[in-house]
Amino acid sequence: MSPRSASVNEELRRRSRERLLQATVDLVGERGFEATTLGDIADRAGAARGLISYYFPGKRQLFQSAVHRLMHLTLEEALTRPPLPEGPGAGDESLARAIDAVLGLGRDRPVLMRAHMAGILQQEGFVQCPEQQRLAALLRETVERYGSSDPDADYPLLRALLMGAVVAILLPGAPMPTARLRAELFARYGLEWELGRPPQELPAGPACGQPGRAAGPQPAATGTAAAPQAAPQSPSQVPEQAPVQASATEAPQPPSQPYEVLRRPNPPAGRPRRPSAN
Repeated sequence: MSPRSASVNEELRRRSRERLLQATVDLVGERGFEATTLGDIADRAGAARGLISYYFPGKRQLFQSAVHRLMHLTLEEALTRPPLPEGPGAGDESLARAIDAVLGLGRDRPVLMRAHMAGILQQEGFVQCPEQQRLAALLRETVERYGSSDPDADYPLLRALLMGAVVAILLPGAPMPTARLRAELFARYGLEWELGRPPQELPAGPACGQPGRAAGPQPAATGTAAAPQAAPQSPSQVPEQAPVQASATEAPQPPSQPYEVLRRPNPPAGRPRRPSAN
């Protein structure tokens, strides 16, 4: 029997590593990080326990690599989902999809993502692995597509904002609604609410109105301003009033935009552009 070629051996190693990463995501998502052992992961992956030590220096490194792989695959699926973003708004659509993909992981995989966020705050921080590098490259490309003039500075900022939003979603006892966090991020980057995959729920809070109208009192149905209620008067005391008409010189007001209370001015039409650091 002829020995396997180098390419075949490489493919077998890649598949073994992928099985370990997938088994880690599945088990930690079911049981939590502390309750998942390396033996459990090896059994779920159908691999020998020693194979884990061959690829990863420890459980924490294996787990971070597994979550970075999941995030990369989720982001890649969102960015390549038909129909592909095209035209002048392709950069905005790509960024909207990236935001939705990461927030969706926090919403849909709370046990897994809470363990991941706790892990990266440990002394070793980010694990420099192929999965993390692929995720970073994909986010950086998204920032470039959006129109950043300085992706090296804007990519870490986007990463930090997304991490902060995921932490807010997962915060025990005081979680923030995903829709509200999405509205804040979309407002910062000047993205329309309809881009990406808008959630069914609408953001709530004193700083955010419902789509299509600003927060606060709404005008009367007739289009006239609501007058304060006066004390009742007898018919003889009520003067005849002329109909209220809009002034001919008064400029018509454009319809309010979704979440305009949160929205900052859009960047200038000419790109490249970069969001404010404030």
